[in-house]
Amino acid sequence: MHPNIYYMTDSYEALLKKAYSNITETSGDEGRFTVPAARVYIEGKTTILENFSEIASTLRREQEHLMKYLLGEIGTAGKIEGSRAIFNGKFDQSQIAGLISKYTEDYVICSECGKPDTRLVKDGRILMLRCDACGGHRPVRKRKSKAFDPANNVEEGKEMDVEIQFLSKRGDGVVKIGKYTMYVSKAKPGQKVRVKITRVAGSIAFTERV
Repeated sequence: MHPNIYYMTDSYEALLKKAYSNITETSGDEGRFTVPAARVYIEGKTTILENFSEIASTLRREQEHLMKYLLGEIGTAGKIEGSRAIFNGKFDQSQIAGLISKYTEDYVICSECGKPDTRLVKDGRILMLRCDACGGHRPVRKRKSKAFDPANNVEEGKEMDVEIQFLSKRGDGVVKIGKYTMYVSKAKPGQKVRVKITRVAGSIAFTERV
């Protein structure tokens, strides 16, 4: 055999398949961006998101920004403690996971190419999402999910953090949450208190301080 002569022993289809196997860029499900599943559990009167820092790191977003979003959507107070996020009140895993999914859609994923290679930048007073992968950009959509409306938590036995809005004629603090009017005794406008809902009658909610 002449040293400079090569004989084609494979079929064209086999060679083509071999060539494609050497391409490093993948498409489809391979390499798809995935966010770690939220590990959530209840501890006393609080809800713990155990892998909060891991999720923020995967999303490549500041922990403070993600935390502010979650607190605003849930309608409660909380704090970051090490790698965990702690929320006042009891919330289901599905609630927390749903909000993380919504945050990812609104604040991370490019609406043009669908990739997560984005940055949050300010254009004047407008917060923009800029994509490093395709160059696309759009204003961040600020949406509040009805599924997580604080009014959905107004039911007997629930505990909530509320801010007193004004006083009733009898001197009780009053909070408006959706269709509900909540009364809190011995509370002043602007005061933030934690209450337990003792009774709901129509659109009226009665509470006791926790």
